[in-house]
Amino acid sequence: MLKFFRRGKREDKDRTEQAVERTRRTWFRRVTRVFQRSQIDDDMWDELEELLISADVGVNTSMRLLDRLRDRIRDQAITQPEDALRELKAEMANLLSPANGANAMEVEDLPLVLLMAGVNGAGKTTSIAKLANLYSKEGRSVLLGAGDTFRAAAVEQLQTWGDRLSIDVVAHRQGSDPGAVAFDSVQAAMSRNMDVVIIDTAGRLHTRTNLMDELKKIRNVIARQGVARSLKVVLTMDATTGQNGLIQARAFTEAIDCDGVFLSKLDGTAKGGVVLAIADELQLPVLFIGTGEQPDDIAVFDAENFVDGLFSTAEANSD
Repeated sequence: MLKFFRRGKREDKDRTEQAVERTRRTWFRRVTRVFQRSQIDDDMWDELEELLISADVGVNTSMRLLDRLRDRIRDQAITQPEDALRELKAEMANLLSPANGANAMEVEDLPLVLLMAGVNGAGKTTSIAKLANLYSKEGRSVLLGAGDTFRAAAVEQLQTWGDRLSIDVVAHRQGSDPGAVAFDSVQAAMSRNMDVVIIDTAGRLHTRTNLMDELKKIRNVIARQGVARSLKVVLTMDATTGQNGLIQARAFTEAIDCDGVFLSKLDGTAKGGVVLAIADELQLPVLFIGTGEQPDDIAVFDAENFVDGLFSTAEANSD
């Protein structure tokens, strides 16, 4: 069985806290201050609702989160705002821990096949390099498949990453059939007894039915090679798009049944609240977050680390 990553939890916690710094400074430092009052009152609820929605948690998720917080406060007879803040953190962590999240990337049989999907410009190729680097540092053998045969220089970009990380890349000419690239990538991984094969795909708008159908075809080509149980579709989402990205993600999940999300560029946005909406509205686990531009700038997502990062007390009391 290929299990999740063994590297130190402190490393992922630190990277996560750094990645949510802008979201923390812009919104969740103010959320913390909402609870720095003498009593729980209507003004507190109104401010909290406004801040959560502004942080790209989204209207629906914000309402559900606040309803559950009210239930916790009532059931536990909480009267102090600081105790209410503790329960908000707990409810957020609970929301970010879907039932299938803990073992979403575990497979019984190798190779683990990761099919990477997403819209144009989501940071898919760089995210692939980060994943490849992470698995490689875990001692796993990794192969890459250059399935983005549409975008000019996409194959070369992935090959450059492969050279940099000393990882082989299966590639065809630009304009060739991406299904054939996927087929050859899986066959090569199986013949070499590789642990992980990560397959790139062309970025596509979620509104283009023909391109979404092509993605389904690529998935089917892979599944028919006897690796259906080891195939995971990972949706790459650009965190900077906030709620707009959620609309795109919904279309992808409806089309190809995604297994989880790689949230890229989280360090470059104050819209980190969208993580809560992804988990709540799409019932998709966030698996990884991008924390910078280098291959090591990745963290395995952990709900408690994420919530702790949003509510860093040092930041909240810094001015």
